[in-house]
Amino acid sequence: MGKPETVFTCQSCGHVERKWSGKCIACGGWSTFVEEQAGERKRAAPAARSKAQRITEVDGEKLPRAPVGMGDLDRVLGGGLVPGSLVLIGGEPGVGKSTLLLEVARRLAAQGARVLYLSAEESPAQTRLRAERLGALHEEILLLAETDLALVESEARAQHPSVLIVDSVQTVRAPELSSAAGSVSQVREVTARLTELAKRDGITTLLVGHVTKDGALAGPKTLEHMVDAVLSFEQTRTGAHRVLRATKNRFGSTNEIAVFEMRGEGLAPVDNPSALFLAERPIGRPGSAVAVTIEGTRPLLVEVQALCVPTPFGNPRRTTTGIDQVRVAMLAAVLERRAGLSLIGHDLFVNVAGGATLDEPAADLPVALAIASSLRQRAIDPALCAFGELGLSGEVRGVARAEGRLEEARRLGFTRVLVPVAGTDKLRVPEGLTPVRVASLDDALAASLDA
Repeated sequence: MGKPETVFTCQSCGHVERKWSGKCIACGGWSTFVEEQAGERKRAAPAARSKAQRITEVDGEKLPRAPVGMGDLDRVLGGGLVPGSLVLIGGEPGVGKSTLLLEVARRLAAQGARVLYLSAEESPAQTRLRAERLGALHEEILLLAETDLALVESEARAQHPSVLIVDSVQTVRAPELSSAAGSVSQVREVTARLTELAKRDGITTLLVGHVTKDGALAGPKTLEHMVDAVLSFEQTRTGAHRVLRATKNRFGSTNEIAVFEMRGEGLAPVDNPSALFLAERPIGRPGSAVAVTIEGTRPLLVEVQALCVPTPFGNPRRTTTGIDQVRVAMLAAVLERRAGLSLIGHDLFVNVAGGATLDEPAADLPVALAIASSLRQRAIDPALCAFGELGLSGEVRGVARAEGRLEEARRLGFTRVLVPVAGTDKLRVPEGLTPVRVASLDDALAASLDA
């Protein structure tokens, strides 16, 4: 019997080398290689031969979905859980992943679905205590505390659950491999076998994934490629709210978000995130503007704050929170060149209030207005909001979903909205709202600060 072959696997990206190296040539990580045995899985018996068919003959029936019962979560998932799919939920420690999944288990069990909850990190008593606090005790929720993948597969086949929750995938270990739990080879093997189980038996599987100090899901990127959907559970900068967003979804959009509030009894969906982000907005203060942005299919109103401070130094700072710093520097240059505002001797600080993040071009116009308002020390009308992309020539460009933005602005009590001229000539305007069409940055400044 020959000596077992060993390889060295990068724990960041999964790259394999025959010899140990201090630096991974694939991802550039230092001291990430771990020695593992190059074990091979047993070859499966040949399956029945599949036959190719014309794409026009493929059944195009819509995929069945099982709504969880949480409107925001169902929207992020694309309408609900698809039977036999794998959903990976990642987030930092303590963000509330286990709390969210226990709430999901409770709602599914209340609909008659059998849920097998694999608690690989906590004892059954710890999980029950959390379930009692959340009101998630139900007879159709089966609890299993196990880290051996073979035993997990055996119990899943015996119980025939509709949903399998694995908390977490990094702590489950395939006994056939000699490497430690959480290593690249273990995570890849565990996910592959859970995929086979889910597809073969039609079990919807929810996997909890840890997040590294760099903010990436622990394990290689191949883990994200093996599942059907990847949901990122993030904590806002204020700490009181959580944002769930899809970064990959084979059955729906990747632009949707859900906002939750962490309470003593668990996570509560926030039905009106716009009111949340505008709750503490100062009235009559320079440097504040309201942006109408879109997250997936949901319009959101958020406050943009800017502060211009004179500096004696020759290199003024451009500091941002919640928005791209390069984008803000570009907007500052446009304001200086096209609107004649002198920002060269001022430090510029831009913040998106409430812990929100702006990453769409429609936020350009309100950011520019907030900067100009702070520099001129003139407050913007509190009943005015804005959206529009700003070009380098100072033109205001059109953006998508203008009618949805206007409807959200009316619902929040705004009476005037700065909108681009382009694409708004046939716009359906809600009652009680006056759109102010602007074609350039000068028009926008005149309508908001010189009115």
